[in-house]
Amino acid sequence: MQLSINFPVILTSLAAVVIGSSATFCSAQTTTPPDSVIMEMAQAFKQKDSARLTALLPTARGHFLEPWAAYWELSPRLDRAAPTEIQAFFQRFAGTYQEDRLRSEWLLQLGKRRDWANFSREYAQYRMQDEKSIQCYALLADSTSNGTDNTAQVKNLWLELKETDDACAGAAEQLLKSRSIFHTSPAEAMVWQRARLGMENNRPRVVTQAVGLLSPSSVDIASAVYANPAQYLSEKLTAFQPKTREIVSLALIRLAQQDAAAAAAEMGKLRWKAQLTQEERDWIWGVIGKRAAMKLDRAAADYFANGQFTAMHDDHLAWAARAALRVERWQQVQAAIEAMSEAQRSDPTWVYWRARAMLKSPNVTDAIRAQANQLLQSIASSRGFYEQLAMEELGQRITAPLRPPALTPAEKESAAHNAGLVRALYAIRMGLRPEGVREWNYVINLHTKGGMDDRSLLAAADFACKYEIWDRCINTSERTKNVIDAEQRFLMPFKASVVARSQQIGMDAAYVYGLIRQESRFILDAKSTVGASGLMQLMPATAKWTAKRIGLTNFQPRDVHDKDINIALGTSYLQVVLGSFENSMPMAAAAYNAGPGRVRVWRGQVGDPTIDAAIWAENIPFNETRDYVKKVLSNTVNYAALLTAQPQSLKARLGTVGPKNPTVPEAIPNLP
Repeated sequence: MQLSINFPVILTSLAAVVIGSSATFCSAQTTTPPDSVIMEMAQAFKQKDSARLTALLPTARGHFLEPWAAYWELSPRLDRAAPTEIQAFFQRFAGTYQEDRLRSEWLLQLGKRRDWANFSREYAQYRMQDEKSIQCYALLADSTSNGTDNTAQVKNLWLELKETDDACAGAAEQLLKSRSIFHTSPAEAMVWQRARLGMENNRPRVVTQAVGLLSPSSVDIASAVYANPAQYLSEKLTAFQPKTREIVSLALIRLAQQDAAAAAAEMGKLRWKAQLTQEERDWIWGVIGKRAAMKLDRAAADYFANGQFTAMHDDHLAWAARAALRVERWQQVQAAIEAMSEAQRSDPTWVYWRARAMLKSPNVTDAIRAQANQLLQSIASSRGFYEQLAMEELGQRITAPLRPPALTPAEKESAAHNAGLVRALYAIRMGLRPEGVREWNYVINLHTKGGMDDRSLLAAADFACKYEIWDRCINTSERTKNVIDAEQRFLMPFKASVVARSQQIGMDAAYVYGLIRQESRFILDAKSTVGASGLMQLMPATAKWTAKRIGLTNFQPRDVHDKDINIALGTSYLQVVLGSFENSMPMAAAAYNAGPGRVRVWRGQVGDPTIDAAIWAENIPFNETRDYVKKVLSNTVNYAALLTAQPQSLKARLGTVGPKNPTVPEAIPNLP
């Protein structure tokens, strides 16, 4: 992507500030190394060519991205570098993202070595504090040195990790040393929960690591359970000992992952009713219900009702609420939400549905109604999907909030003279987008505890917008808590092209903008991991199919990166998708993200009821698509408010979702 950024001017304006500050990495040499040196080092780092990095580093001295060059050179050989060299790096690049990132890598190595003296010294200077493994090493150091029982803190970190890890497992192992042989300790219960979650999420290495901490002799049994849970359960008649019950629980969890109905039938057997504890049965019913709910099985709510919500974890409870919503069991919705952790229960999603469930109570009183309205008022705003729905439940329409007072010259100068922000934009401009994005996010959110304040965030966003780095502008503006600049959050690059094309084919420009914002954040050369490209993230086959359909002659795959061609193809395809799903914006957005075939299944089969589209969207099985649909629709409403200057309704755009009329043939059966 070609940007009109005059970086020499920026760097010139920064020179006096940076060179005269504590940022001592800037060289006094008069000639600046070319960008090609940095790009060559970036490539060598990806190729793990340590020798080439060492040879190139002297030629990168004095470049504005020298902190990156020095980091790339030292990081691959950190395990064999002298402590004095590491400390020299920390001093030379003090205050930078690169210093803190290298320190995080160094802390991981010190933790693996159990070098608690050096670890504690470095940890005190670590600013990011966002690496769970490092936090676990800190807890391990504390429990090792001081005998501290920090089970709760270890549990909160470890149970969130998806893969095996030395730090949190080590902290758990240390805590297990104090367990009683007669009673299950909190630490032991935590390790079994880790094994359950590993089994539930199809992560056998997590299972065997956790089981190995408690019973090394049971690791092979756990592996056999993962491979064939039905066989294990058929052969196991008794499960009176705690360890055996947990292995049986793992087998039932694994079976539920494979076949929820088969697991439910197994749970109906007398021996498991009699031998498993209430907590174990509740957890298993949570897994069975979740798997059924993700298949949109209407039996899911009944499965959940077989257990007690108090022993289910937050993910089970979220799906319990979704399953109950789908069949409109409002009391069950409320019960599931009220059993959630405080953190999850406070999410706008569940605040909204809790309030709706309370208002649906058959015995709703004035007091209950007042409490529900108070919940809705606590989240009501134009900020997001459920916040907007809360506004409408309170009888309000969505409007664009008044713009905050304009940024002052001093606020703009502060952002423009922030070396980290400038370095991030410079990296993005050079083609080092991942590096630039990481450094930018660090500066605005992690460099200072609590991140930048709202006005500083708006100034940083303005700085990114000025140089057309649209994604950093939007993402930074979205971080503000109390001061909202809607025009900055919902900026409209390429307005003439988007609006003209939308009008030409009869599309809602706000909907197009809402989708582009979510797809690419207006990055012209955006490319996904699966191969989607450009502003509207078109897959090659979809682009080719659409080009043929609209008569775009001589189309070549590279053309998808042309702004106007991408908009023409993307809007045309979106129009076709909308028509294929009865002009339902939620279903069309879901189809754009996950494919039309999946949405045909998700909308229900003949005989299924028509439901509120908000309930339908919340029950989308794919996390990514569920989030995508809600954000596209919320974006659309905000863009409509800005484009029309009129109050808007999210509910009107949502409508309802139900099965397709079987008498109406598919307009385009082969829709890609």
